[in-house]
Amino acid sequence: MAVQGSLNAALSKTIGLLEATFAVHATGLAVVAAALFLFRMGEGKLAAIGEAPWFSYLGGIVGVFIIYLVAASIPKAGVANATTAIIVGQVLTALAIDHFGVFGLEKMPCSWPQLVGLILLAAGAKLLLRM
Repeated sequence: MAVQGSLNAALSKTIGLLEATFAVHATGLAVVAAALFLFRMGEGKLAAIGEAPWFSYLGGIVGVFIIYLVAASIPKAGVANATTAIIVGQVLTALAIDHFGVFGLEKMPCSWPQLVGLILLAAGAKLLLRM
C-alpha cells in the first residue's frame, strides 16, 4: 500500500490527480486483460458476469475513490502517516463488515480481543501520527 500510494502520488504530481487515477486504472485494466485473454489465466467464468449481485460491482467505484484519496493524502500527510491512518480505517471497516455480515458475507461477530486489538492499533497509530 505504501509503495502503490507513493507511486500514484508521484504520478499525480506530473500529470494531475484525476489523470493519475485514470492512468493507474487503465494500466491495471491492461494487465488484467492480458492475463485473461492473452495468457488464458483465470477460472473461465467471465460469462457469468451478469449473475453477480449489482452491489458487487461498486468495488470499482470505491477503488477509484481510494486511489484518488491515497494519492492526494500522501503529499500532504506523508507516506507513513497516510498509510497508518488508512490501515486503522481499513481494520475498523473490516471488523464492522464481518460483524454485520454486509454484502452477503457470513456474519462473524466481533470479539473482545478484536476490539482490544483495534484500540491498541488506534493507540499505536496516534503515536505514529503525532506531528
